[in-house]
Amino acid sequence: MKYHKFNFYRSTYCEFEMQNVNFFDDMKAHFQSKSGSYYYYTAEGVFRYSNHWGRVANCRWKIQGIDNYKNQQYYVGYANWSGFYPLNTTDKVFYLDVDYAKAKVSIKRVKNSATINQYLMTSEFAHQRLKQIQTLFKEYKWARYYEEDIETLRKIIIDKLITTNKTLQQVKLEL
Repeated sequence: MKYHKFNFYRSTYCEFEMQNVNFFDDMKAHFQSKSGSYYYYTAEGVFRYSNHWGRVANCRWKIQGIDNYKNQQYYVGYANWSGFYPLNTTDKVFYLDVDYAKAKVSIKRVKNSATINQYLMTSEFAHQRLKQIQTLFKEYKWARYYEEDIETLRKIIIDKLITTNKTLQQVKLEL
């Protein structure tokens, strides 16, 4: 599907690139949403000024280039029309990328149909796993019942979670 200013907001996934927050100071927005976001369209893509990213209506829109994202803080993002993808509950086109050194996990989308060595998931399943992994990184009480070092346990469990559809409970029981 080809996206443009008349359909990009209908159940899509996109990763916007952060732009200068002053972009709209000299520009007049083409559209302002009910929630106060501004949109400026070009032939190649769209600029968005907003204080909410992630789940946006029926879309999943991320903004890249922010280390510590804070909800309700305004950011400007830009995305090419080719950067929008259909978002549905059946396509397994997402995978999880884990940075153990920073204790961070992020959802990535397969950009093309080339073979990828990742376990692919639906958007809903990937977001469920993302929350579980974030909890594993933050909490430690769950590790009390194991004799293994917590960092080793985290890596083993997270590696399993990003490569299987087994539940977190099943993965823990296998240890």
